[in-house]
Amino acid sequence: MSYVGPDFDPPQPRRPRRGPLTVALAALVPGALLGWLVYEAVGGSGDDGKGSDQATVRSSTASTSPSAAASSPSDDAKQPDSPTPTLASPTASAPAASGSLKGKVIVIDPGHNPGNFQHTAEINRKVNIGTNYKECDTTGTSTNAGYTEAQFTLDVSHRLKALLEKQGATVKLTHDNGSPSWGPCVDQRARIGNDAHADAAISIHADGAAAGDRGFHVILPGIVHAGAADTRSIVAPSADLGERIAGNFVRVTGEPPSNYIGDGTGLVTRKDLGGLNLSTVPKVFIECGNMRDSKDAALLTSAAWRQKAAQGISEGIVSFLRG
Repeated sequence: MSYVGPDFDPPQPRRPRRGPLTVALAALVPGALLGWLVYEAVGGSGDDGKGSDQATVRSSTASTSPSAAASSPSDDAKQPDSPTPTLASPTASAPAASGSLKGKVIVIDPGHNPGNFQHTAEINRKVNIGTNYKECDTTGTSTNAGYTEAQFTLDVSHRLKALLEKQGATVKLTHDNGSPSWGPCVDQRARIGNDAHADAAISIHADGAAAGDRGFHVILPGIVHAGAADTRSIVAPSADLGERIAGNFVRVTGEPPSNYIGDGTGLVTRKDLGGLNLSTVPKVFIECGNMRDSKDAALLTSAAWRQKAAQGISEGIVSFLRG
C-alpha cells in the first residue's frame, strides 16, 4: 500500500508494551531469527541467489515521494498499534502433514484494483469503518519502473488461489480480472469474507515506503468495538494466522522482516484498517515487500519470487487451518 493521502498520518513506531501475547511468544523469537540467519548464510533471497540484507530495527518511518506513483493514497494510513507480537518460529510454522482442505473456505483480497485509476471519484467516496470514515479504496503504489501494486497483488492472489485449491479448499477472490472495474470498497471487501463464512481471509499488498526501507510485515487486527466494527472474537485466531504466515513467508521467500516497522518482528497490530475492523472472520494483511526499494522491487517483479511468496502464504494458511 502507499501511505500518502488525505488522512495520511506518518507512523510513529514506539516501543511496544509487553502484554501477555508478547511474553508468551517471546520464547519463539530465537528460533525465528536463527532460522532466518541460517537461511541468509546459505543462500539468501531472490532468484539470483544473492543474500538479502539483514533486517535492522531502526526508528525511521516510512515515507513516499508526493510526485511519484506511490503518492496515491492507501485504503488506510499506516499507524501501527502496540503491543507488537513476535514472529513465530519458521520451524514451528513448517507445512503440516499432507491432507485435504475440503470444506475449508478461504477468501483472498487482492489489494487495490488496476481499474481504480479510472475511477477516482468512486474510490474517493468515504465509507464507515467503525472507528471513523476512510476512502472507499485507493490506487496503491508501484515500483519506480511502473509495475503497480494492483498488478502484483492480483498475480500473487491467483498463484495463492491455485495452491490452496489443489488441496481441496474453496477459494474466493474479492475481485478478479477487472470485475468489478474498480474497488470494491474496503467495507465490501470485509463483507465478502464475512458472507462467505471464511475459515481464513487475507489481503495481499506491497508497500510504498522510502528507498532503503525493505522487508515484509503482516498486519494483525487490534481489539476494536465501535459502530459496526467488533473484532473481539477474531483477534486471537487472526494473530495465530498471521504468525504462521509470517514464519512460513520468511522461510520460503528469504525476505527479511521489515526494518522500518514492527521492531524487526514482521508483525504489526493496527486498529485503523477497514478490511480488518469490519471482519468477523480471522483475517490479516500482508505487505510482501517495499516496491520503492530497489532490492525488494527486484523480487516483487520476479515471477519466480512471486510464486515463492504465494507458497509461503499458502503454507501459513494451511498450517493455521490444520491447527
